[in-house]
Amino acid sequence: MKVNRNRTFYYLKEGISSIFAHSLMSFASICIIVAFLVIMGTFILLAVNINSLIGDLESENIVLAYVHENLSENDARALEPVILAIPNVTSAVFISREEALQSFIGRYDDTDRYDDVDATWFRHRFAVYVSDVAQIAETQNSLRYIREIATVNANLAIANGLVTFRTVVSWVSVIMVAVLLAISLFIMQNTIKLATFERREEISIMKMVGATNSFIRWPFIVEGFILGLIGALIAYGATWSLYGLASRSVIEFAGFFQLMPLSSNVSVPIFLLYTGIGFGVGVGGSGIALNRYLKV
Repeated sequence: MKVNRNRTFYYLKEGISSIFAHSLMSFASICIIVAFLVIMGTFILLAVNINSLIGDLESENIVLAYVHENLSENDARALEPVILAIPNVTSAVFISREEALQSFIGRYDDTDRYDDVDATWFRHRFAVYVSDVAQIAETQNSLRYIREIATVNANLAIANGLVTFRTVVSWVSVIMVAVLLAISLFIMQNTIKLATFERREEISIMKMVGATNSFIRWPFIVEGFILGLIGALIAYGATWSLYGLASRSVIEFAGFFQLMPLSSNVSVPIFLLYTGIGFGVGVGGSGIALNRYLKV
């Protein structure tokens, strides 16, 4: 047990001392991790905000179901449970003839010209809201099967456009993050490889006197682990500082739109992602760079 503690202490001491002994390389490694994570986080937050905006637009993309004109208001209202039973329907708001008339007149400045318009010219209707705009066509067809529904209108062009845009944004974000991760790991690997190159003779001597690969590898893993943690914490702080600045700038120059608030639903997953990738890049880069020098 004591041997394990001493060995752990040795790994930590060697890993930390190596960071300070190769301060320039350590600084470069941290900068690479920070740059990658900030750029990656920017793409992720951009995708999250775009998806949120698309979600808001989707919530406004309603389906209008017009009731047969021979149904009374009470009979028309009674259709609400039937509509709500349709899959993908989240809510259904009943709009009477009178409400439809007032909504129509409210679109125009000169309301006097519509004084002679009678509410009977309009039909009772339901504004139907869906949970998934990608299934809006199926929802429209299901509404048409209700005998008391005369007509169903849905803007399928806008719905399909929103779905396509959301899909493109998601794929572009995934591809960009994957490319950035590969580039960062490659640069990190070569940066640490330069550091291990300076110690190649030390590694060779340790191998020749019988040191195991794991005994040689662990200080480098600890070094990569610490560098990854430092880079992740700096990147996290920088990301939220830039995000806060961007939020204030957006509100100032485009008051009609604002970025999502920095809630725990967004910040905690980003923090866990940063630390996980920081550890992975730091430890993975160290391990890959060290492999060639362990083959003696």
